[in-house]
Amino acid sequence: MKQYMKLLPVLALGMVVESCVDDALLPYSVQKPTSVAQYEYLNNYDVLKSYLDRAKNPNFKLGLAASVSDFVQQGVVYEAVTTNFDEMTAGNAMKYASVVADDGTMNFSTVSNFVDVAKAAGITIYGHTLGWHAQQNMTYLNGLIADKEITVDPGDAEEVNDVYVDYSTLGSYTYWHGDKVDASINSDGNLLIHNPEAIENFYEIQYHVANGLVASPDIEYTVTAKIKASGDGYLTCCIGDWGGQQTAALSFTTEWQEVKLTFTGVNTADGFVMFQSGNFAGDIEIEWLKVTHTVAPSIGKEVPVIEHDFSDGEPISGWGEGLKISVVDGACVIENPSAAQNWEKQLCYEQTAPFENGKTYFLRLKVKGTKDGAIVAGFQNPDGYVGCGDFPAFSVTTDWQEVKVSTTCTGDNATRLLFNVGDYEGTLYFDDVCLFYEEKTNVIEMTPEEKKDTLTWALDNWVKGMMEATGGYVTAWDLANETVSGEDKDGDGIYELQSSENGDPTTNFYWTDYLGDIDYVRILESRARKYFKEYGGDPSKLKLFINDFNLESWWDGNKKAKSLVEWIKKWESDGVTKIDGIGTQMHVDYILNEANQKAQEDAIVNMFKILAASGKLIKISELDMGIVDKTHGTAVKTENVTYEQQLKMAEFYQFIISKYFEIIPVEQQYGITQWCATDSPADSGWRPGEPTGLWDSSFKRKPTYAGFANGLAGKVIAEPSEELSQEK
Repeated sequence: MKQYMKLLPVLALGMVVESCVDDALLPYSVQKPTSVAQYEYLNNYDVLKSYLDRAKNPNFKLGLAASVSDFVQQGVVYEAVTTNFDEMTAGNAMKYASVVADDGTMNFSTVSNFVDVAKAAGITIYGHTLGWHAQQNMTYLNGLIADKEITVDPGDAEEVNDVYVDYSTLGSYTYWHGDKVDASINSDGNLLIHNPEAIENFYEIQYHVANGLVASPDIEYTVTAKIKASGDGYLTCCIGDWGGQQTAALSFTTEWQEVKLTFTGVNTADGFVMFQSGNFAGDIEIEWLKVTHTVAPSIGKEVPVIEHDFSDGEPISGWGEGLKISVVDGACVIENPSAAQNWEKQLCYEQTAPFENGKTYFLRLKVKGTKDGAIVAGFQNPDGYVGCGDFPAFSVTTDWQEVKVSTTCTGDNATRLLFNVGDYEGTLYFDDVCLFYEEKTNVIEMTPEEKKDTLTWALDNWVKGMMEATGGYVTAWDLANETVSGEDKDGDGIYELQSSENGDPTTNFYWTDYLGDIDYVRILESRARKYFKEYGGDPSKLKLFINDFNLESWWDGNKKAKSLVEWIKKWESDGVTKIDGIGTQMHVDYILNEANQKAQEDAIVNMFKILAASGKLIKISELDMGIVDKTHGTAVKTENVTYEQQLKMAEFYQFIISKYFEIIPVEQQYGITQWCATDSPADSGWRPGEPTGLWDSSFKRKPTYAGFANGLAGKVIAEPSEELSQEK
């Protein structure tokens, strides 16, 4: 079997048709079917990497993407890679989600084994990928930056009343059962239960002491009663509802005392606490009863109502004789040339929804003036100019200071926040105005700075682990994958980066949301270079690429390619960060609509020109091809592709590869990686059922193999009738 696998690239990969017998052994001639004969010219092709002119392209890497699990088995995939290619890209094994578990632990054993097998075979590895928003461990990363519950000493927990009954407020009591029992509110305001004699069935004397209980099974509840009796004894306390109850004994004495019982697993939407005391003869008095549970102490979370940093260039509204209001250098400037009554000149924030009567609000802002003074702010109902609560006056000095004051809104329909500035003669400066209220919460939300710090650590940890696992052997990497979106919302002429605003945060983790558009790539780059060197790599050999798709987009004039080049300039503008190369994925289709196909070919040429002008290494990183119909642009499945259409796809491969060599300068040519060795299976997650390969599913060569080879060799594609003229 091992000997057979060694022959596979020449025989099995080179043959298109397998026969049960050798035709030459038959005593008569056999006419080969056209479906067989038309593919035979492919037999004359050699392995793909033999078509490269190594003298012209000494550093060029011809690559294939494949499954690591298939490669390390050293079967047909291993033979395809090692015989036809110089380099391999792992399909998924080197991605974040394949390595990082839900608890953050990282398992690089598959990566390390891959490196060992590739190194022994003399195959280089292209690292795919260090940074990406897809295929991340969402559970782990979102958990790192999730709100944290307050950790407190149990003794510091806050008590919450679920039910509280003060019997002196009831006036009368009717929830009792038992012919011989009297239950009433006595002259002291206590619930008095009188039972002249004990009975065997104690539960026949039962009475609700509290109603309206809502309880969850995962919370511990405490029943507390202030109770005494005419003698020592106990009763049975039941908590729950008629569908199910929990019970415990509650003891009492002749002295007043607060007796507590705890219960867990209580689950009711409308329950009660019931006492059963038929086993006690005498009087029981209850002053009050409550059901409680504890929670962690709450903190005040700011809920902004008004936020204004004047970055929009809009000043505060205002009025008053001579008052001038503008925005200068990102601050609101209020010029008051003459003093008046403070209310005669006002600044105003007008709200659609009124401020809430009885709610406490906080006002925070940065302020300075041309002289010392004071300002008063407050709420107003404009209907009748009714004041609805003033904040304490805050001082103004000639230096910037942040002030914070609070007040309670004391009226309905107050929609104005006013600043009275009439008696301040001079110029005031406002910035970062914020009106907010506090909402109690039992969790602490991480600040943006804390999230950035935490995720920087996580990214550092990931890159360090990958560089340690590869030990300096992997010298080229997708530093950041698919960073550029297809949207230009701010109208600056370049597409924004991928983020939760233009993507899907339910399935993707956008590092840029937390690290920033610029720092995300800079952090990746600095860590990659640091740890590559630390774990045995030669820094002069490390090449870091930005990899993206649709750079050949003909529908928008290659705007994505142009945008990526501009983003690289931004990342490198610090004079420290260095991006070595650009990867263009090129998951293309041959388009049977001739006009659209021509537009696509023109855009591919334009893309190569744009990328060449960047001065970076250029790699076709994930080349594969489908075919779409002429009318609807719908993918044609493998079984429906005609032989003539296969030849068109082969010509398109030859076109793409030849244009790469023609337009990209030799010193910028990193290489080309074919993404799909074979046609995609119907159940695949990638281009299912499409003719994406250079081989079919049985590893038999297709016309696209010839197109690819001829592109590498700089030849035109051979027609079937020319098969004998092809030389290996």
